[in-house]
Order: sequence, then structure tokens, then C-alpha cells
Amino acid sequence: MIRQFDSTYAGHIDLENVGYGGTPVNNRRYPNEKLATALHKAEVTAQALDRLGYGAFWMAEHHFQPEGTECIPNVLLMALHLTHLTKNIKLGCGFNITPMWHPLRLAEDYAMADILSHGRVIFGVGRGYHTREVETFGAPLLNQEANRELFEEQVDIIFKAFNNESFSHRGKHYTLPPEVPYRGYTLKELTLVPRPERLPVECWQPIQSGSQRALDFMAKHGIQGVIGGGSAEGGIVHKVMVDFQAAHARLGKHVELGERLAIGFQFYIADSVEAGIKEAGKYYEENMKMFGELRLVKALSDDQIAAMRDPGLAVNTKLPRIEDAVRAGGFLTGTPADIIASLKKIEAAYPGLSRVTVTLPLGTPLAVWLEQVERFANEVMPAFGCGPDVAIT
Repeated sequence: MIRQFDSTYAGHIDLENVGYGGTPVNNRRYPNEKLATALHKAEVTAQALDRLGYGAFWMAEHHFQPEGTECIPNVLLMALHLTHLTKNIKLGCGFNITPMWHPLRLAEDYAMADILSHGRVIFGVGRGYHTREVETFGAPLLNQEANRELFEEQVDIIFKAFNNESFSHRGKHYTLPPEVPYRGYTLKELTLVPRPERLPVECWQPIQSGSQRALDFMAKHGIQGVIGGGSAEGGIVHKVMVDFQAAHARLGKHVELGERLAIGFQFYIADSVEAGIKEAGKYYEENMKMFGELRLVKALSDDQIAAMRDPGLAVNTKLPRIEDAVRAGGFLTGTPADIIASLKKIEAAYPGLSRVTVTLPLGTPLAVWLEQVERFANEVMPAFGCGPDVAIT
């Protein structure tokens, strides 16, 4: 049963001339003062979501984006800051890209955030999808197998550090600690100082293809999963639900369909489905221009990717449209009653599902974003027993 709604913000500034016919992503360049507005947008959004009764506000870690699309490089730092501006909402790291960190630095930073926020910061891990980011920090991404191998070893280390008073690790990429002389003895073990106060640590990870290897790894560490974006549109939601349950069963654990998972939807409330498609179409297209070639949505042809980079080509090329996303179920639009009906179907199909994440496409300006999340809270959430007048437990 759905009991909680979260929202996400990847850190985009307000963009002009959006849509397939608008400014190409690669042609966007903004001065620092404009890029910094993404941080202030996060503040305003978090405060609004807190007032409106959302359960968690998720932000994404990204780097080196003068295009103004994802401009929050440290979500742990941002989340801890936002705990001082809000009262109840939890702040989610969606996600800390572990290949761009030393795993023990990430573990230490989260432990501090957990203690200082009194448990209001949620941990999250991900493998990354921007070559410009991951490869610049010296980690592999072009080599997907090497990326996954590194990620898995790092997460193993993080959970060792969280869950043990002292630990050691010997792997392909890390020897922790190095056996060096220290104050009269040879170093054999380390202690994370401090460790998180709340154990086991609540941890979330994005699910894209939902391979058996990935789901088995999540089940092993008790990591919860978010199915969203292109995965929701691509029709793999049910398969992931079943396979996630099976991964736990292989460990002798039973979870209901949807349990320990969340589904992420884009949404736009309007007077009708047709009106929503018309009003939100340009924002959906801007979002697709950004993410279409980054492995986050269904496979696109070379011609489609070229057309997304060139408005002149976009006119005569068949590109993904908001109508496709609405039809596939990844984008919820129409009246509040329409959206409630769609979510009730999801709720009925997956009895273990307790939380849903809703967001607006990347191209949506702040004023529209705030109006939409307020309408969703006031007109959709009460149908599920939550909203501005219901305390989050």
C-alpha cells in the first residue's frame, strides 16, 4: 500500500528555449552566478516539499555541467545544509556515485551526516552514467564491466566499515589497511570514526536494466531500489518487481512484490490528459535531449541522437514524444483523478509497494515545479492517506 510520496531534483537551473526545437544541450553555457542558482532552487524546493508533507527530497550528485542541467556536486553536503532549513522531510542522496569517491571517505561523510542530521539524511549509491564525470575522476565508465566491478568492491567496503567495529579488506582495487608500521605495531585493521548511529544503514540504489547480478548484490547488502525514468517507460517495472523478489528468495528472505522498492514517475497535473501532454511536452523533450543518449531511456538510434542535438534535424525525425511516455506509464498526466486512478492500479498490482517518487521533467522552471508539487500534495496525496495535513511517520 502506498503510504509515502517523495520527490526528486537533479539540480537544473531554469532553462530557456526548451524542447526538441530549442537550444541544443551542447550549445548551452552559463556563467557561474547562473549555475549557482541550482543550489538556491534546491533550498526553495525542499522547504516547499517539507511544508506539503512529502516524505523525502532526493538530489543527484553531478559534476562539470556548464550546460546548467545537473549542478549539485555534493549531495551529502547539500542534504545536511537542508536539514537546517526544514523540519520533517528526509533528504535523500540519489545517488552518491561511488566510483568518484574513495569508499572510506564516502562512508565517513555519510556517518557524520547521519549523526548531525539525527537520521534525516538517506544514503544512496550509484555507478554513474556521465563519462565526463566518472572518467575525469579516474574511474572507468566506458568499460561497463570494470565500472561494475569497482562499484561492487567499493560498496562491500562501505558496508564493512558501517557494520563492524573494526575491519580489513583485501581486494582487486583496495587493500585496507595497508600493512604499514604505526606507533610500534603493524597495521592490520581500521575503525571508521565515527560510524553511523542508525544501523543497519538505509541505502537506496537506482535500478535500470535489473540484471540478476545487480539485484543479487542489492539483496546481499539489503539495498533498496528505485525504478524510474526510462525503466518505468520501458515496461520493465513488473519484471524488476518479480526478479527483486526472487533475488531475496535466493537468500532465504521473503519480500512482497514491491517491498523495499520505489517507482519513480514524471507527472504534470492539468485539466485533461490532452492538456497535460500539450503543456508539459516541451519539458519532456528537454529532459529527453539531456538523458536520451546516456543509457537512461530506451535505446535510441544514431539518427535520433543526432536529431536531438540539432533542431533542424528534429523536425523530420521520429523522436520519443510525451505521448509515448504517457502511454507506457512512465509519465502521469491529466486531472488529479486521472493520476490517482493510475497510482491505484500500481498499488493494487504491487501490495508491498509503500513509496512512490514523483518529479517534473528537467526542463520545468521553478515556478511551474512549485505549483505542480503543491497541487499533487493537495489533490492527489490525500487519496493515499498523506499530504500537508498528515504527519509523516
